[in-house]
Amino acid sequence: MAFKKTLPAAPVPDNLEQLFRSLPRRKIPDVMPHQKEIMSAYMSQAKDMPDVALQLPTGSGKTLVGLLIAEWRRRKHRDRVVYLCPTRQLVNQTVEQAADKYGLTALAFTGKAREYDQSSKAKYSSALAVAVTTYSSLFNTRPFFADAHALIVDDVHAAENYISDLWSLRVSANLPRHASLQVALLGVLKAVLDRNDVARLSRRSERVSDLGWVEKLPTPAFATVAKEICGVLDEHAEDAGLTYPWSMLRDNIHACHLYISKREVLIRPLIPPTWTHAPFNDPGQRVYMSATLGAGGDLERLVGRRSIYRLPVPEGWDRQGVGRRFFMFPSMSLTDKTAGELRRSLMADAGRSLVLVPSDATCAPMVQEVENQLGFSVFESEDIETSKKAFISTDQAVAVVANRYDGIDFPGDDCRLLFIQGLPKATNLQERFLMTRMGANVLFNERIQVRVLQAVGRCTRSLEDYSAVVVFGEELTRYLTDSKRREFLHPELQAEIAFSQDQSIDVTLDTFVDNFRIFLGNEEAWEEVNQQILASREHMVQSMFPAIEELKAAVAHEVGFQAKLWQGDYGAALEFAERVLSELRASELRGYRALWHYLAGSAAWLDDHAESRKAREHFGKAKRAASSIRWLVGLARFQAGEEPLADGNQVVMEQIERVESVLEHLGPVYHQKYSAREKDILDGLRSENTKVFEEAHRLLGEMLGFEVGNVEEDASPDPWWIAGEVCFVFEDHSGVQPESVLNATKARQAASHPAWMRERVETGTGNVLAVLITPVKKAYSGAMPHLREVALWPLEEFRAWSENAMQVMRGLGSSFSEAGDLAWQAKAKAEFEEHGLDTRGLEEVLRGQPASEGLESQ
Repeated sequence: MAFKKTLPAAPVPDNLEQLFRSLPRRKIPDVMPHQKEIMSAYMSQAKDMPDVALQLPTGSGKTLVGLLIAEWRRRKHRDRVVYLCPTRQLVNQTVEQAADKYGLTALAFTGKAREYDQSSKAKYSSALAVAVTTYSSLFNTRPFFADAHALIVDDVHAAENYISDLWSLRVSANLPRHASLQVALLGVLKAVLDRNDVARLSRRSERVSDLGWVEKLPTPAFATVAKEICGVLDEHAEDAGLTYPWSMLRDNIHACHLYISKREVLIRPLIPPTWTHAPFNDPGQRVYMSATLGAGGDLERLVGRRSIYRLPVPEGWDRQGVGRRFFMFPSMSLTDKTAGELRRSLMADAGRSLVLVPSDATCAPMVQEVENQLGFSVFESEDIETSKKAFISTDQAVAVVANRYDGIDFPGDDCRLLFIQGLPKATNLQERFLMTRMGANVLFNERIQVRVLQAVGRCTRSLEDYSAVVVFGEELTRYLTDSKRREFLHPELQAEIAFSQDQSIDVTLDTFVDNFRIFLGNEEAWEEVNQQILASREHMVQSMFPAIEELKAAVAHEVGFQAKLWQGDYGAALEFAERVLSELRASELRGYRALWHYLAGSAAWLDDHAESRKAREHFGKAKRAASSIRWLVGLARFQAGEEPLADGNQVVMEQIERVESVLEHLGPVYHQKYSAREKDILDGLRSENTKVFEEAHRLLGEMLGFEVGNVEEDASPDPWWIAGEVCFVFEDHSGVQPESVLNATKARQAASHPAWMRERVETGTGNVLAVLITPVKKAYSGAMPHLREVALWPLEEFRAWSENAMQVMRGLGSSFSEAGDLAWQAKAKAEFEEHGLDTRGLEEVLRGQPASEGLESQ
């Protein structure tokens, strides 16, 4: 057998452009000007820096730039280079592009490390080829890629969960193997949770108010039960399949936070401590690539680095978009049923289409619809993970992909029609808590925008691409069509959306279809429209998100805080938190400032517990920084030695938080779902049918942010509304004539409802008020003794109050944009208090109306 011939090493080109031109198998003649510009900047400014970021729009060739940097470092320095992608599908896509388009050899590593190809492992280890793998292959407890010299981190905007998962422990209510652990954890947490939250977690059914609910255990409370939680997890982690994440957190649980929702418990640090993970921290260079990097330090927070050097964006890309999109917003004109007909009609015209849905639960009905009503082939995530060839070679096909708004590319004729349902907003409980409970939405403005941009750009990957984007779902429609939010988008995208929004209002199904066919034809009729969009683009200006410079200035201190907290150096962590606070001055940051006062107070409390003057000081400032945030009131119990913080009618804020969940569920006030719910309530409260009236009564309470219920059993009350420590339990005596007389049986029944509620339903401290809603004016004398503790709400007064309440709700709904908007919450609180919709105001009125005094004895 002959020995292999060893050739002398070829000289390494001086720069990336020369390297590309030396590749004989490449299919494209040269790099584009903007690629050349950013590659030149890398070589002259950043080739020796530890953390470098480059931004190129989707479809502008950043994959080639990243592969050339990787290949040059491999050849020049004999570096072992790992190119990271979010998913297996992107790993395979990157390797395929490297070979087929660029003439580069890169090796794909997917699946379990023990199953990696031996030859590929040898080539990577000897720096003979670049390795392409997933984030999860690097961010685990025993990665094969533990000795890389350089990392190319692609699509870093999508990396947050992939990176933070290494330090995240999730206990899911949907996983049978987590059931025992969940019960054990709830047993521990009952001692430190609000009793209403315990009741919420204990009940089996899920209500509208549960959908967006998330709670965080304050650090002092978490610390008091930390040993018990450790004991529970030590016992259950292996059976629950949580051994690895628990091993990463156990010795540093003091530096973590615990979040709770109806479906999940999450334990994780605020910022992933990537500096403790040698496979990520030790390489000489990390190059982060994204379509949008942002300017407010979000990238640094996401990857746990104090400072990242950003290469300048190539000239002209601040106005030039990639490809052309024609948006359609069916909900602006069509009912849900007609919108479904439109969807199927467009799919039939397009042949191939892509559908992005938010969850597996929404995926299954879509698959069934396509198969049963269109008869098209359906491809799901796993079907296109290795290759898209089967999909793009099928003329009548729909790819339905759940919970993946990025990383799937269908350029050119691969796919011209994209459907998107849902806003890719909060992807974990920590994000949701900071957005909805702490009013820190401003922190995630850039992150959410990037996710939206990635979602709408799945089928426009180059300058010549064009794709229709059909937006379903209330949240994403509201996000894209909000004129105030739109000003932060790229000028070309602003122009596309403004034109498309106008084309979606007051139009029929046939008009939508006709416009789509004109767009799909891409001929003279569409070119006239295209010129309108380009002309409009020239008048659009992209605004910067508020407080970006302050967020950027604070991020190094934020990472420093997490690093010191991880080490258990609470005093130094407090110093870093106070440095963060010194940078956060803008009014838009008051929710985020409140968060950092809380974090500063927590560090001080951990250092010296309740004796710490600093802890009391910062907890007080947290409450004053954003007085409308209900969650912060709970810190008052850690104010030992000082006067507790005033309540400030915080129960109404509990209502407002639930109202936000309802509005997110129903969608904009112009949407059919909202109008249908409004009609059900208004018509139902006018109905003489008692069952219809009771259901409308229950829905009204839900709309106004109460915890509601109604059961049909012997001697059970009619609907009940609960908020804070107050429970209103109703006897709906609506289906009688006004001239009739209330008898003792009905009075006794109403008076017994509080006892029934205390026995059967968790109501807080027992502050239960029975309320009789009736049109009658008289009661028999035998009924009077039972009515002394029952409030009277005359039926017509209740209806008038309810109609006014629905008018207030419509006004608030018209200005609602997203949960956690502190300005909107303040407005809603004022409206509720002014119109007597708040619990405290309603209780005051009803307690002043005892039925024994309001009804005439007969």
